[in-house]
Amino acid sequence: MTTIVTVGMIDNINADLVYRQKSVFPDGSIMEMIIWRVPAHVKGSKHPYKYRLYWGRDNVRIVGYDNERGKGDHCHLEGEEHPYIFVSVEALIEDFYREIDRRMPK
Repeated sequence: MTTIVTVGMIDNINADLVYRQKSVFPDGSIMEMIIWRVPAHVKGSKHPYKYRLYWGRDNVRIVGYDNERGKGDHCHLEGEEHPYIFVSVEALIEDFYREIDRRMPK
């Protein structure tokens, strides 16, 4: 059986992929980062990026950052949603890694 997966951004057809990475770790956790540069800011954000950063295990998000339309920039930390102040793509990725590192078993 073949599964077809379609991903799209209807409202930002001219989006340019800036960064994409997906990793699966030995403990079964998955990390995925996708960042696009869009021609117009996403409603609720004031920068030209649309992003989705995810780290979770067993289909449960542990850490996530995104700027869902209308909600603007925010993060999800162990089931709680918090506002996020977007500074740059580099800072976003650093903040994401920092939150993952805080939750990794030592």
